[in-house]
Amino acid sequence: MNTNEYTYQLPEEKIAIYPLPQRDRSKLLIYKEKQISHSTFISLPDHLPGNAFLFFNNTKVIPARLHFKKQSGSVIEIFLLNPVLPSVLLAETMGTTGNCTWQCTIGNLKKWPEGVILTKKINDLTLSASLIKRKEGLIEFSWNGERSFAAVIQDSGETPLPPYIKRKAEASDRERYQTIYSRLAGAVAAPTAGLHFTPQVFNKLDEKKIGRDFLTLHVSAGTFQPIKTQDADDHVMHEEQIIINRTNVQNLLKPGRSITAVGTTSMRTLESIYWFGAKLLLDADSEFRIGQRDPYSHPNQPDASEAIKAVTAYMDRHQLDSIVGETSIYIKPGYDFKVCKALITNFHQPSSTLILLVAAFVGEDWKKIYEEALNHDYRFLSYGDSSLLIP
Repeated sequence: MNTNEYTYQLPEEKIAIYPLPQRDRSKLLIYKEKQISHSTFISLPDHLPGNAFLFFNNTKVIPARLHFKKQSGSVIEIFLLNPVLPSVLLAETMGTTGNCTWQCTIGNLKKWPEGVILTKKINDLTLSASLIKRKEGLIEFSWNGERSFAAVIQDSGETPLPPYIKRKAEASDRERYQTIYSRLAGAVAAPTAGLHFTPQVFNKLDEKKIGRDFLTLHVSAGTFQPIKTQDADDHVMHEEQIIINRTNVQNLLKPGRSITAVGTTSMRTLESIYWFGAKLLLDADSEFRIGQRDPYSHPNQPDASEAIKAVTAYMDRHQLDSIVGETSIYIKPGYDFKVCKALITNFHQPSSTLILLVAAFVGEDWKKIYEEALNHDYRFLSYGDSSLLIP
C-alpha cells in the first residue's frame, strides 16, 4: 500500500490556527450516496438519517505540556504521554497524590544533566521532576500537599495544541480545545470532531429523537504521527486506552440503528468492541487488547450482533459494568467495517493514518471530498471545519 497515494497538497493558509467564535457555525461538508453538498454544522441533525444513533468520545484533554526553567535560564519542556506508576490506568494516576511516574517526550533533554531535579513553583504548589530513565523518557513527579495530579497539572501545565498550530497556547484554548461534554481526563489531543457540538445542536438532535451515547478513548500524541514508511502497511500504530460500559454495548445491540461515530476515535473504539467480541468467541478469557493487525489476521469474523453479545456475556461472567482496554487498531483501505455506518469528522493531515481510515470508509472518493473542501475554502485540521460521511 503506497503511502504516496494517500497524500494531498495542504496549503498552510488552509490550516485553522484559531477556532471560529461559535462552535456550531463551522462549515459542514455532506457526502451521501456519492454526492457532495455543503451546509453549516448547526444543521447537522437535518442531514442524519432518522435511525441514526451517535457515539461520542467523552475523553478530556489534560494540560500535558509542562515547562521547567533551570537556574541557567534554559527551559526543559516535558510532554506527558503515558502513565506508568502507580498505575497504567489514566484515571488512577490522575487521581493519585504525592508522586507519580510518566513516560514523556522531553524537549532540550541534552541540557538536563543526570541527577538534577527540576522544580516549578506556582503559588503554594511546588512540583518537582526527576529523570528516572533517560532513554525511555521516564520521569517521576512529586509535589506538596494533598491535591491530585490532575489538579497539579491543571495549575502548572499548558494546553497541548497540535504541532501544526504554530502558536503558543492561550487561555481560551483551555475551553475551546475541549468538547463541551468532556468528562474523563487523560487525552493529550482533543477528539476534534466533537468540538463543533453545542447545546443547540444537542437540542435539535433531541427534537428529531436521534439518540446518543458516550464512550472513552484517551487520544495519544501518536494521532499526529505521519506515516513515514513508503509502504503504509509497515507503519507502527500507537496504542490508546479505551473504556466502554454496559450501556454502550446494550445500545449497539438494539436493532435498526445506523451507528454514527462522532470522530475517528469513536469509530476506532466501536470497531475495537467488535474485534474484542470476535476474540472472545474463540477464547472466552481473551484480554481487551486489539492489535493493529488483528482485523486482517483473525480467523473468525462473526456478524456484529454475535460479537457484541459475546462482550455482554463477558461482562456478565465477570460482573463488570465497564471494561478498560487497549487498542492500536489500524483501519486502512481493505478494512471491512463491522459497526459504523456513518462518520462525523474534521479534515485530516496528508499521509496520516486518519486519511487511510477515511479512504477505507468512503473509498477513492476521499480525494474528491478533500478536493471539494479545498476548493470551497474549508478550514482544515483540529480547529477546522467538519464533514458528515455516509457511504
